[in-house]
Amino acid sequence: MFITFEGVDWSGKSTQAGLLAGWLSEQGRTVLPTREPGGTPVAEAVREVVLHGHDMTPWAEAALYAAARADHVEHAIRPALERGEDVVCDRYIDSSVAYQGCARGLGEERVLELNVMVTRGLLPDRTFLVLIDPDEARARAGEHRDRIEREGGEFMRKADQGFRALAAQFPERIVALDGTRSPDEIAEEVREHVRALL
Repeated sequence: MFITFEGVDWSGKSTQAGLLAGWLSEQGRTVLPTREPGGTPVAEAVREVVLHGHDMTPWAEAALYAAARADHVEHAIRPALERGEDVVCDRYIDSSVAYQGCARGLGEERVLELNVMVTRGLLPDRTFLVLIDPDEARARAGEHRDRIEREGGEFMRKADQGFRALAAQFPERIVALDGTRSPDEIAEEVREHVRALL
């Protein structure tokens, strides 16, 4: 299974990705927990540039995320799936569509097309979208914020709108979750959905 977690920054998606990966391991399954951008040496190097580097144009940002994703899929995700492992990924293509396509204004379809091309069409079996009001999410933020997290509230609201539009567009793949509940409650709902895939 290839499962991804999405949501605005500080939505709790990373926590949920970790909880699911741990639960799947407890079920005796072999799991690759991974993240984007990241997951391979090349993609981790790109992560440093896009999250902690200089300001850049929106298309440069989108292209860097796509480059990291191409390497991640080719050298980590696809090989794990071919070995029969489960992959649980913190962010994937939907993040680029929401952040660069919608919030940066590059166009959702164009960003989606770019990423489907560089991943050779690899889409998750299920995506869990942790929904929370962007202002509430920002209130959870700590002192240390990366380049994307330092964007203003309007940027995050546009990204949130992008995620919600994707959930409406791909209801068979994307499961929207109420991120205001406790992590344990959310995790149990996630497990219910995943049990149906096992």
